[in-house]
Amino acid sequence: METAVSVEALGRRCICVSCDVNEAADIETTIESTRAAFGSFQILVNNAGVASLGAPEETTDEEWSAVIDTNLTSVFRFSRSAYPTLAEAGGKIINIGSMLSIFGLAFAPAYAASKGGIVQLTKALATAWAKDNIQVNAVLPGWIDTELTRQARAQIDGLHERVEARTPAGHWGHPDDHAGIAVFLAARASDFVTGTAIPVDGGYSVQG
Repeated sequence: METAVSVEALGRRCICVSCDVNEAADIETTIESTRAAFGSFQILVNNAGVASLGAPEETTDEEWSAVIDTNLTSVFRFSRSAYPTLAEAGGKIINIGSMLSIFGLAFAPAYAASKGGIVQLTKALATAWAKDNIQVNAVLPGWIDTELTRQARAQIDGLHERVEARTPAGHWGHPDDHAGIAVFLAARASDFVTGTAIPVDGGYSVQG
């Protein structure tokens, strides 16, 4: 609701639809509700994410499946469901990956696998749907100060300090740091950009 209030404050119409991204029926309802409310849509942002922290040998099948299904399978399902609408007049899909799309992490194997899969799925969809004038790109957030990373810092001794030491910008990122790249990838200015995975990480990933 907070997002809806912010959007409406800008003079734009907004709807809220409850959706469990692990339920195919909920995804279809969300797509149908959006079409019913607005007639069409041109932008899909896939941003659902959960994490399970722990050593690989301690990760259960249930933990693995929960992360893969939420972080990766839902992206495929939502994109597939949105495809007919986006193909009508062209559109944009923005998938939210992670620095762990690039790096491994000993204490988050399922999360790393899901976010690595985001990059490859982005490339596959970009290649398949370029003919329909659909651009598909991924944003790879670095170490961002969120509720999820606060939990990681509470569990992993020294994580906060190690991230700051490695990041050339010298600090953790803020969610608003992604606004510019999201606007670009959603705009006509990026019509010839597709299949890319763009880090937003204060330089973290350029450190070898």
